[in-house]
Amino acid sequence: MSSSAIAKRITTIAQGVSGLLDVVNDSRYLAARSDPTICDFVFGNPHEAPIEEFSEALRRWTVPQNKDWFAYKMSEPEATSVVARTLRKIRGLPFEDEHICMTNGAFAGLAASITALVDPGEEVIFVTPPWFFYEGIVISAGANPVRVRCMEGSFDLDLKAIEAAITENTRAIIVNSPNNPTGKVYPPSTLEGLGDILRSASARFGRPVYLISDEAYSRIVFDRLPYPSPVGFYEYSLLIYTYGKTLLTPGERLGYIGICPSMPASSEVAQALFLAQAVIGWAFPNSVLQHALEDIEDLSIDIAGLQRKRDRMVEGLRAAGYEVHSPEGAFYLLPKSPVEDDKAFAEMLAESGVFVLPASIVELPGYFRISLTASEEMIERALPLFAEAIARVRSVEALPT
Repeated sequence: MSSSAIAKRITTIAQGVSGLLDVVNDSRYLAARSDPTICDFVFGNPHEAPIEEFSEALRRWTVPQNKDWFAYKMSEPEATSVVARTLRKIRGLPFEDEHICMTNGAFAGLAASITALVDPGEEVIFVTPPWFFYEGIVISAGANPVRVRCMEGSFDLDLKAIEAAITENTRAIIVNSPNNPTGKVYPPSTLEGLGDILRSASARFGRPVYLISDEAYSRIVFDRLPYPSPVGFYEYSLLIYTYGKTLLTPGERLGYIGICPSMPASSEVAQALFLAQAVIGWAFPNSVLQHALEDIEDLSIDIAGLQRKRDRMVEGLRAAGYEVHSPEGAFYLLPKSPVEDDKAFAEMLAESGVFVLPASIVELPGYFRISLTASEEMIERALPLFAEAIARVRSVEALPT
């Protein structure tokens, strides 16, 4: 690849995350992050003490039990066995150890999957509004990203638009449920339709179109809503999971890729994934996290408490006059900005010490994203400030012109 081509690729990747970088590097936000009086709703970071049992597990399994305790680790049998057993239980599919590839988080799982399955120049579809890095991961693999907008209002998959976007060059589609940022859990009827579309396209073009199912938030679902995994509806599927969301430990990189047990030639796919994990930077979890997985697997943040935060925020924002839906899962809200320019409104909130993510960064202009990982005390401090902000907007709009 020529230097000009490399420069072009780097520029394209940077453009895809430029809005996010603007927030991360914003001097006011950087300066305020250590201030305990601000209300920080920007990212899904913890604002309360971590789960004590998680810390205990790390302390326990840090103590070496043999000379190879901290040696190079790949997908260790002690970890893959735990994952396969769990997936058989919670997903009802016959996963075995050979279907599991341990990864250092969902980010690595997505990158390895696209690197393994998609050739340079082929297309990968993803649904918008998206997670920040889908486009960059696709471009980094030399593939071409193709956006398909979700359904207006419901945030469900637009199956007709997905079907229209599939070409003979389509190699994969990324689906994220519960979705970040919308919180949508795709229902069985939608997933059945998606499976039919992908099966038909695979037969038409004589090769599989892979479904990469990003299930980072699959254990964070509200109102006792059942979670149907997209992997259960289509055989050419990969399940991507990270423990960082359920444990709210995003800095401890532990996850996996689950190959659908009914996938033809699954052993060849597993080998391709192994090689991809090696060449993209040894994308396996560290030794301690794999040793500790037996103790970590069943741990979770308080989902009922997270749901109470969702309900309190939705109630408080609606009472103040915001338009906001109640998400079915994940830990984000998407209120509609009372002014068209969501970045300008986020700036207004920041002046009051409330920091949110303008949703134009996730390709949903006119909205802003709130992370529910904030503490309850922070939420209570913030709600009056949200109310004051929208009141100021309305008072300006009411002035005679």
